[in-house]
Amino acid sequence: MNGLSLSELCCLFCCPPCPGRIAAKLAFLPPEATYSLVPEPESGPGGAGAAPLGTLRASSGAPGRWKLHLTERADFQYSQRELDTIEVFPTKSARGNRVSCMYVRCVPGARQGYQAQGGHPQLALGRPGDSSDPAPGGCLLGWGTGAALTYIHLARYTVLFSHGNAVDLGQMSSFYIGLGSRLHCNIFSYDYSGYGASSGRPSERNLYADIDAAWQALRTRYGISPDSIILYGQSIGTVPTVDLASRYECAAVVLHSPLTSGMRVAFPDTKKTYCFDAFPNIEKVSKITSPVLIIHGTEDEVIDFSHGLALYERCPKAVEPLWVEGAGHNDIELYSQYLERLRRFISQELPSQRA
Repeated sequence: MNGLSLSELCCLFCCPPCPGRIAAKLAFLPPEATYSLVPEPESGPGGAGAAPLGTLRASSGAPGRWKLHLTERADFQYSQRELDTIEVFPTKSARGNRVSCMYVRCVPGARQGYQAQGGHPQLALGRPGDSSDPAPGGCLLGWGTGAALTYIHLARYTVLFSHGNAVDLGQMSSFYIGLGSRLHCNIFSYDYSGYGASSGRPSERNLYADIDAAWQALRTRYGISPDSIILYGQSIGTVPTVDLASRYECAAVVLHSPLTSGMRVAFPDTKKTYCFDAFPNIEKVSKITSPVLIIHGTEDEVIDFSHGLALYERCPKAVEPLWVEGAGHNDIELYSQYLERLRRFISQELPSQRA
């Protein structure tokens, strides 16, 4: 979050601006884009659509659609094999902005199984937790001819991830691959208006329209039902996440370094939500009907730890939170308990609640 100058503080108290302007001043720092979405060329390798030097390319999975071009600033840390698991496409929000979307498929690796029947292609489906399941939390789909049967893991959940500030999909792509493979979940994400290849300007109203567009794209394009979607928001991304979760039921919600409201970040002594406040998570979190996991670092220098505590106390559907001792705003993922808590939440607690 940005600080406010003395003149801006005086202006704020003497003539309070609209919530959108407060939001823009406090929160939005779109970086220089680290990727682009390019229509998939029909020509073969080396043709008119060849990728420029210094970029990596991922296919959208649909010929004639879109490719992802990553610049060196994206700092992609995987190989072409992992890059090929990424599908990209634009959609449009209700406010008319183009919203860039990214779908990262979890591919934890195939394994061989054996089936006594032979002579015909076989199809086998394993249940989560079976001894043959290489990755709990989903199901196994197998096919083959004769005794050999190849299994792949199908992710039980898809995480709709709303990222933090000052990053875009290109910079987040490596993290999404790593997170998805470790949690055995597919990851779907999008860029806010004015970020990455998304058009428009960042604003609070656009945030809500952007996640609505992403939610609809995830449901209609991939046929994923709400009970298979985990909403995950990080920092400023908790704002659209809480708003959507307060209106739609889903499998679960994860709030990572969340804020209570914009005014409470800028002015920590704020005790109530004013009509001109922005990002009023504190007023919406009680309306969430899905299980909510809140994660916050105790030494967060951007959004104070007290914000996570306040949301936890206000949220009736909150599960056991994760308070990461000594963690700041941008390093929680480096602590081992981060993945441990997420895995337990997704693979153990959610299935038991659904039973």
